[in-house]
Order: sequence, then structure tokens, then C-alpha cells
Amino acid sequence: MSEVLGYAGQVVTPQPDRSEVVPHASEGSAPDRPRGRFWWLKWVAGVLLIALLVAEGVYLWPRLHESWIALSEIHWGWLAACIVAQAVSLSGYGRVQKQLLRAGGVAVSQRKSVSVVYASTAMAVTLPAGQVFSTAFTYRETRRWGASPVVASWQLAISGVIAGIGLALIGVGGALLVGGSVSPFTLTFSIAGLIALIFAVRYVSAHPNSIEAAVRWALVRVNAMRNKPADTGMSTVREMLQQLESVQLGKRDGAITLGWSAVHRVADIACLAAACYAIGADPALSGLLIAFAAGKAVATIPLAPGGLVFVDATLIATLTTAASISASQAVAAAFVYRGVSFILVAIVGWIVFLFLFRRHQHEDLEFDVELERSEQRALHEPPAVEIEGLESPKGERQRRENS
Repeated sequence: MSEVLGYAGQVVTPQPDRSEVVPHASEGSAPDRPRGRFWWLKWVAGVLLIALLVAEGVYLWPRLHESWIALSEIHWGWLAACIVAQAVSLSGYGRVQKQLLRAGGVAVSQRKSVSVVYASTAMAVTLPAGQVFSTAFTYRETRRWGASPVVASWQLAISGVIAGIGLALIGVGGALLVGGSVSPFTLTFSIAGLIALIFAVRYVSAHPNSIEAAVRWALVRVNAMRNKPADTGMSTVREMLQQLESVQLGKRDGAITLGWSAVHRVADIACLAAACYAIGADPALSGLLIAFAAGKAVATIPLAPGGLVFVDATLIATLTTAASISASQAVAAAFVYRGVSFILVAIVGWIVFLFLFRRHQHEDLEFDVELERSEQRALHEPPAVEIEGLESPKGERQRRENS
């Protein structure tokens, strides 16, 4: 060939670039994925969970027959009372949410508030990392009702803090009733913390200028350390304070919020008590308070959806040791209580979500974009001019605070 072309040298046939040749996998095979550093943790967690279930089964097996007898002879009137008490508890939490939003200038009906409570509770007790989904869902729905980002976050934070302090007081009350020694500092700190929280919120909403001065002082020094202009970030702070200024948690609103929070907790305790009475047990009040507080505390640990297994084991152990009922009765009572507060509430919550909130999930992106645009327009609009003889909203708010 080279002689025909008049070229005496050797013709080199081009060879494919081996570096670009990618060996294709055989049909049906998947590419290998590198394993993470802590891939073994899920196996350890699975083994521990199986071991816990086996140990719990071995411990409870001799008593399961007696528990089944107690469940087969259940008192249906007390079971109905258990369901009603749980409904009252969730309704009370809905009132807490409604009242806090009202203090932030957001009017919402009790039906809508309770609907969000049911749907968010279903997410919290059934989904992995359910608390994250539940909080995000509640935040998004309160934003749909007209709450600003600060008010929506404020409502979630305050309701969570009130619930946590209330749970601590329930545990302290149970310890006092059973005759245990409780540190006076713990009791005083819990009550004082709740009162200080209410007054701090009222002070911040009534004196935003003082908060702005303190934030400016800290921001100037942080910006100096970062070699940035002194006023960097102040526009965001002013926007947040402008939204926070709409929060008006007066004495009446604070008292109503605490009252409905107490209804929420007391009704949930009544649900646990009705579950015990439904299977023929007669628990001590102090033991009920301790079992309730311990179960709710364990439920906050993100080990399993709804604290499955861990909460049940805690309730059985504390009802047996503190409430002075037999182990078989404790197993049956825990089964009834969890069946109502966990399974039944989850079923109702998901039904509510499917009928009322499912269509919102397809509108979230457009809703967020439009909401952001409207808020930016509102923040940059010039302030309204006060007309003589009419009182501005801010002046009206100051007048209500002074009265």
C-alpha cells in the first residue's frame, strides 16, 4: 500500500485511545458504589434492635397470656374515654398554636390549626426523622396562613419550649407525690424559666429598638473580625425585627396559651389513666405522672419512628415500678395507650393530610416564589402617612401595651 501511494515509509494505522474506552457493564449489573466510613452503623443498630426485641419478648412472654386476658375483657367505656381524652389533648395543642399565631397577628380557625396538628403528628410518629418533616410541614402551613418567617419560627420555638417545661413540671410533680426528693433549684428553675420566657417575648416585641442596638453592637465587632463593612447584615436584622414587632403576646394571651398547654398535657395524662382503667388496673397518680414524663422524654430520642419499642418498654417498666400495677396489666395498658395515641392518631392524621394538604405539595415552589416576592415588595414600600385623627397601627399597639 505504501509503495502504491509513493511513500516508502511505514504506514501506521491509527489506534483507538485506550484511556477513553470505558468497559461497559454486563446487562443487568449495577456499578459498584463506594461504601461510606460508617456503613457498619446500620448493621449494629439493626442487631441491637433485634436483641432488644428478643430480650423484651423473653421477659414478657410469661405475662403475655395474662395481658391478652386483660385485653379481651377490656372496659369499652374507659376505652372511649381514652380516645376522647387524646382528642381533647390534640385540640388543646391546636389552641396553643392558634393563640401564639394570633399574638403574631395571624388569624386562623381552630379547625385549620387542629388539622395541621393531626397531620404533623402523623408525620412525627411514622416517618424516619419525622420531627424534621413535621416541623417543616407546620412551618409551611403557617406561612400559607399569612405568618412571616419570623412569626412562623417563633410560634414553633415557643410552643416547643412551653411543652418541654410543662413536661419537666409533670415529672417533678410525680416525684413529689411519690415522696422522692426534688431539688428546690430544679423546681424553681422550671417555673421561673417559663415566666421569664413570657416576659422576654413581651419585652422584645414591645422594645425592638433596644434589641436592634444590641445586635448592631455585636454585628459591628463580628464584621470587624471578618474584615467586612460595619453595616453588613443590618438590613436583614431590621427586616427580622420588623416582622417580630408584629408579635403582641400580652398577659391575657400568655395566660390563655399556658392554660391550653396545660389542657394538652393533662388530657394526655388522662388518656394514659383511662387506658389503665380500661384493662382493670388501678394505677397510682404519682406513677402515672412519672410514666407519662418518662415515655414522652424517650419519644424525643430519634431512634425509631414514634419511639417504637423504646417508648413501649419505658411505659411498661415505669407503670410496673412506679404506678404499682402488675407487669401483665402494664403491658396491656401500654398497648391500649399506644394504640390510641400512636396508631389511631397516625391513621387520622394521614387521612387529614391526604384530604386537606396533599394538593399543597404540588404548589409549594410557586407558592414560595410568590410569597417571597410579595414580602419583598411590602418591605420596600414607603411607610404609610398618618392622617390626622387616625391612629397608626404602631401607635395603637403602643396604646394597648400601655393600658
